[in-house]
Formats: sequence, C-alpha cells, structure tokens
Amino acid sequence: MGLDPGRAKCGLVLVDPDQRLVIDGVVLPPSRVISQLKTWSNQGELRLILLGNGTSSDQWNSALQRLASIEIVDERGTTLRARERYWQLWPAWGWRQLLPRGLRLPPGELDAVAALVMVEDHLGYRCQWPQPRPAFKSVPVP
Repeated sequence: MGLDPGRAKCGLVLVDPDQRLVIDGVVLPPSRVISQLKTWSNQGELRLILLGNGTSSDQWNSALQRLASIEIVDERGTTLRARERYWQLWPAWGWRQLLPRGLRLPPGELDAVAALVMVEDHLGYRCQWPQPRPAFKSVPVP
C-alpha cells in the first residue's frame, strides 16, 4: 500500500500487486489514517507500506512500524504526475475533454492517485483502478 502523507489530508491506496489492481483508495484526514490501515491489516491485506518521504514522513514512519514493513520512497513530483495519471484512469468527458490536457484540473482529490504513482514506480508497472475515483472523507465536527 502507498501513503502520501500530508498535514491536512493523506492519500492511501491498497494494491494487489499480483493482479495489478487497486483494491481501495481513499483520501483521509491524518487522524483517520491509522484506523484505515488497521482495517486493511485486519483483513490480511497489508504487507508493505510505501511511505512518501515528504510532509511529516518521520512521524508516520514510527507510527506505522507496528502495522507492516515500511519502505520510504521518493515522492517528488508525484502530485504533478498524479494529475496525468488521474486522466488516464478516468478520462475526461463532456466539456472537460475540449480543454487542452495541460489545463484540465481533476475534479477530485489527487492524494490517493499520488500514492498510486509511488506504488507503480516501486512495482515498475501500472495498475488498474476499477472503483470510482477516491473522494475526500472528512471527519464530522463534534
């Protein structure tokens, strides 16, 4: 699985490398990341966490070591590459397809797709994402 850490939101993607398939991808506030990873771990689907070396990765590294093996990966440029990957996964339709590629802004969060880019770089191949694009899941305010 890949984790693109951030202060306000984190992208997570769970991949089956044998099937080259994204099982799940979400964008969560940092406070919900461990809970999501524990869910995946309890389902027996968490073996390796690829952690982006950007924002607050040192803090995440120590917090995640109890869940799975961790490998720190370079996340430079993944957000920009995630924009292109987003349109490969979910091609533009309607009026968006009329825009030049460089001007298209994805309508959703890119953090989970950035995490996928890190995973794909690590694996050396692209994965399919059969589910709907990831949405930001906010935490209800008490």
